[in-house]
Amino acid sequence: MRHFPIPAPSTTGDKRDSGCPHVHFVGAGPGDPELLTLRALRLIGAADVVIHDRLVTQEILDLTRSDALLIDVGKTGFGPSWDQGDINDLLIRHGAEARVVRLKSGDPAVFGRLDEEVAALDGAGVAYDVTPGITAASAAVAGLGLSLTQRGRNAGLRIVTGHDAKGFAEQDWRDLARPGAVAAIYMGKRAARFLTGRLMMHGAAADTPVSVVENVSRADERIISSDLIGLADALADVNGPAVLLLGIAPRTGIPAALREAL
Repeated sequence: MRHFPIPAPSTTGDKRDSGCPHVHFVGAGPGDPELLTLRALRLIGAADVVIHDRLVTQEILDLTRSDALLIDVGKTGFGPSWDQGDINDLLIRHGAEARVVRLKSGDPAVFGRLDEEVAALDGAGVAYDVTPGITAASAAVAGLGLSLTQRGRNAGLRIVTGHDAKGFAEQDWRDLARPGAVAAIYMGKRAARFLTGRLMMHGAAADTPVSVVENVSRADERIISSDLIGLADALADVNGPAVLLLGIAPRTGIPAALREAL
């Protein structure tokens, strides 16, 4: 296991380092602890209580203090999950008396239910702050050695979810189906056939490239090249968390060699 030195506390009087009861929402990034920000690393190492998502890797949880209380409040798509109200109650109870890190996979502000948890803390008068993290889309495309925006291809980017609380999520399909459109699709594995059908109904070409990146940034990261019509089949044996990059085809050769060099 890699060991990371915990950065020294800030000397600027920042409330994040005061040691007072507080809830720190911290982005854990996509999984590799080397992608944590210095602030995230410091807060994780100082926390009395860490309330974490299911997708936060063990390597990152190992950065907590040996006496810290770790609480797994993971949610599973279409499976057993913690109730959001119960998570809010945990944050309020522990945040009123301890230094709490609410550790969220990726970035807390991207499909992380941050607003709901912040509202609960506001209502209870519990102090909090937010430390952003690298979201899966950014790390996934970095693994491809490519970018999410490219001059002459797409002047915009959509970040969408494959499903929401009501089921498969509806989107602006006509916009997503435009030639050259790029979208990062989170939680899209079970929605693959739905996504393909909706996009092709609105004019997307069957051979639109899709890159599937499983276990983004982790040692077992896997990149699968697909097209839109074959997306569901390409996802058939994908068991880990994956982001789907619509409109982006992988490069070959360079990214894997670069990762080995690092």
